[in-house]
Amino acid sequence: MDKVINYFSHITSLQRTLILAGGITFFWVLESAVPLFHFEYNKWKHAGINIIFTSTTIIVNFFFAFFIVLTSDWCVRNEFGLVRWINMPLWAELIVGLLLLDLIGAYFIHYIQHKIKWMWKFHIIHHADTHVDTTTANRHHPGESVFRAVFTIFAVFITGVPVWLVLIYQTLSALLSQFNHANIRMPEWLDAALRTIIVTPNMHRIHHHYQRPETDSNYGNIFTFWDRIFGTYLYTPAEKLQYGVDVLKGRNDENIGDQLKMPFDRTVKTDY
Repeated sequence: MDKVINYFSHITSLQRTLILAGGITFFWVLESAVPLFHFEYNKWKHAGINIIFTSTTIIVNFFFAFFIVLTSDWCVRNEFGLVRWINMPLWAELIVGLLLLDLIGAYFIHYIQHKIKWMWKFHIIHHADTHVDTTTANRHHPGESVFRAVFTIFAVFITGVPVWLVLIYQTLSALLSQFNHANIRMPEWLDAALRTIIVTPNMHRIHHHYQRPETDSNYGNIFTFWDRIFGTYLYTPAEKLQYGVDVLKGRNDENIGDQLKMPFDRTVKTDY
């Protein structure tokens, strides 16, 4: 445990980049070996579009990293936050911290973006992808990246977790997002076993169906507990799924300019 804490307490930006690049490369190769859907698309062009959006996410996160660290340090120094107020062993602090960061910093903001119309128009860029694969994981409009960063700060403030725990969470969150967006075929027994705890491809791909109620389900990023607790868990067989959003039918999901302008486009309906 001490080695893990020490590693993430001193992890460099280069190391984090290599971990994330390694994850996306691994799932990229796995998609080619055991794909769920055999898409007829230019995989490299599709990846290029999504990597551009990933780059904007990295830029936004880099800007907010200072405020996340500042908030965490303040909480630890002033003994503020849920994990600071409850006396627990280090391993319990890690588990509770990860659970709460995932609940507030991922599930809640994701759920809210589906319920508030003007926020949904930022999030819709993520759902616009009609060929969901591992590169879709960080396909976020810069505005949505800001929403998520703000909720991460809020989660850190509420929990009072130290920086090393925040960095573990962010690393797991990115890798699990790459995993659950990956276009891979998994044995049902394995997927079912994994999704008792973590979000799997079979569970999350339902969220990318082009119509309700599937679109408004399975909001979780790391843990499946929140969807089960709050009644947003749904299972639909993969063969019945179609990616995209019905109100965007006919629009080019690979037109970067159009995607960036979409939150401000009054012709995009929010009552999908």
